[in-house]
Amino acid sequence: MFHTIPTERPATPLLDQASTPEQLRALAQEQLPQLAQELRAFLLYSVGQSGGHFGAGLGVIELTIALHFLLNTPEDNLVWDVGHQCYPHKILTGRRDLMPKIRQKEGPSPFPKRSESIYDDFGVGHSSTSISAALGMAIANKLREEKHKTVAVIGDGAMTAGMAFEALNHAAHTNANLLVILNDNDMSISHNEGGLATYLAKNLKQRSDGETTAALFEALDFEYSGPIDGHDFSLLLPKLSEVLSKPGPQFLHLITKKGKGFLPAENDPVGYHAITKINPIHQPEVKKVSYSNIFGRWICDMAGQDPRLAAITPAMSEGSDLVEFSQSFPQRYFDVAIAEQHALTLAAGMACQQIKPIVAIYSTFLQRAYDQLVHDVSIQELDLLLAIDRAGLVGEDGATHSGVLDITMLRALPDAVIMTPSSASELRNMLYTGYLFDGLAAVRYPRGSAGSHAPEKMEVLKIGRSHAIKSGTNVAILNFGPLLDTAQAVAEKRGYTLVDMRFAKPLDHQVINDISQTHQLIVTIEDHSIIGGAGSAVSEYLHTNKIQTDLLVLGIPDNWISHASRSQQLAECGLDQVGIEGAIKKHLSSS
Repeated sequence: MFHTIPTERPATPLLDQASTPEQLRALAQEQLPQLAQELRAFLLYSVGQSGGHFGAGLGVIELTIALHFLLNTPEDNLVWDVGHQCYPHKILTGRRDLMPKIRQKEGPSPFPKRSESIYDDFGVGHSSTSISAALGMAIANKLREEKHKTVAVIGDGAMTAGMAFEALNHAAHTNANLLVILNDNDMSISHNEGGLATYLAKNLKQRSDGETTAALFEALDFEYSGPIDGHDFSLLLPKLSEVLSKPGPQFLHLITKKGKGFLPAENDPVGYHAITKINPIHQPEVKKVSYSNIFGRWICDMAGQDPRLAAITPAMSEGSDLVEFSQSFPQRYFDVAIAEQHALTLAAGMACQQIKPIVAIYSTFLQRAYDQLVHDVSIQELDLLLAIDRAGLVGEDGATHSGVLDITMLRALPDAVIMTPSSASELRNMLYTGYLFDGLAAVRYPRGSAGSHAPEKMEVLKIGRSHAIKSGTNVAILNFGPLLDTAQAVAEKRGYTLVDMRFAKPLDHQVINDISQTHQLIVTIEDHSIIGGAGSAVSEYLHTNKIQTDLLVLGIPDNWISHASRSQQLAECGLDQVGIEGAIKKHLSSS
C-alpha cells in the first residue's frame, strides 16, 4: 500500500522487462503480482510528474496485466470505455517513457487514440461507447472469418448510459464472440446514481452465488460470470481464460476499488479521480475562482429566490460545481447519471409542469443530447436554461472534450438565445438573464479561471445588446466570450474599436450596421469553430443585408486541436495576441 506519491522514479526491474505485451506474455504467471506492484508504483510516479487521471488507472492494474497476458494484442481487440483507466495500458504498450509528458503538447493523449498506437483499438473520451464498438469489431471479425477475440471493459458508471444497453440488446441478436467486462467499483467520476447502481450494490450485499446479479444480463442473452475480485490474480486469470474460450456473448463482473493501492485515493476516490502534477518546490497552489465556481454560487442564490428552480446534471456534480446546491436543495437536485439524452427530455417534462429547469452540462456532452434539444425542447417552445460548461478549447483533455460546436448547434434553433460571457460578473448577469427569459436560453462559459468573484448584485441584460469597450478607427473587433482581454490588448495597441458582443444569438444588428459604415474591416473573435459560429452569423447578416464591409472571422479552424495547454491551443489557432495581430495585418495587406 502506497501512502505518498513518489517524486523519484521507482526501481521497476520486472516492468523494465515488460515494455510491450509480447514481453509481458514471456513472464511467468507467478511474476504478475510483482509486476502489478511495480506498475502501480510507476503510475503513481508518472502521474505525479504530469498530472492527469489517477484513481481509475490504479483500479485496473491487475485487470490490464491479465488482459494483455492472456490476449494476443494487438491482433485481439481490446476496447476501453471512457479511457480514464487507460494509463496502465499505455505503460504496457510501448509508451512508458512518454508517460511523464502525458496530456502535454507532443506527449501521449490522456485517452486511447488510434493514431497513437496499434494497441489502441478505439479512440474514446466520452463514456459508454465500448460495447457498441467492440460488438462492431466482433461482427467484422466474424464476417472476415477471423478468430480474433474481442473484449470491452466498461465501468459501472458508464453502464448507466442508454447506449450501453442498446449495445447489449443488439449483441444478443448477433451471437458474436464478445466479452464484456464490467469493472464495478461503485464509482464513475462521482458516486454513481440511479437504479442500476442501487441494483448492483444491493446484490453485492445479498447474493451468495451471483444468481441475482446474473438475472439482468442473462435476460439479455449474455452468459454471466462473477462477480470476482478484480485484484486477485489467482481468481482473475483462470476466470478470464475460461470466458475468453467460450463462444457467443460473455459477461464478466469484476469488483475493483478505484484508487487501489494508494491509501489517499482509496479513501477519497472522487478527489483523486485526477490530480495536478506535484510542485517540486512544494509551493502551495493558489486556488482560483473558476467560471464553474461562479455558476455554482449563482444557482444557489437563485434557488433561494425561486422555488421553481430545479438543477439537472448528467453525472457532473463536481465538475459543474453543483455539490453545494445538491446539499442545500436536495429535493431540487437531479443527477441522472451518464444519460445526457434523458437529462434534456427530463428537463422538458419539468418545463411542461411550470418548473424552471437548469441543465448544467459540458459543451462536449451536449452534443450527445442534440436531438432531444431539437425535438423535445425547441420545437415545443419550452422554458429551459442551459449552463454550458467547458465551452471552447479545454487544454490537456484534447479534441474529445473540446466544446467548439455548441454555437453552431444552438444557432440553428429558432428563438434560442445564446450568451457568451467574458468575465465572472458577465456570467452571473447572463445566467440571471437567461433564467428570466421565457424560452430556451444558453450561457456558454470556458474551463478555468474567471479572474475574480462576481458581485452579488445581478443585472438583467437587454437581449441582443452588445457592450462597447473602446472606440477606434479603421478596424473594429467584435468579441464573443472569454478572449476579451486578448482582444482588448490588440485594440489598445493598434487603436482599433472593440465591442464585447455578449450575444451570439440574437446579434446586435444595430452595432454591426453602425460599425460597417465607419470601419474598413470587422474582425470577429470567438473560442469556437469558425464554421457555423458567431463570426459565421455576422457574415450571414452582412451578406443577407448586402453590407459591403470587409470581414475577418477568427476562431477554431477546420481541424481537431490536439491536447496541449489551453494557451498553447489558442496560439495554435491564432487566438493569442500575436496571432490576432498577425491575422489582421495580413488581411489588411492583402485587401
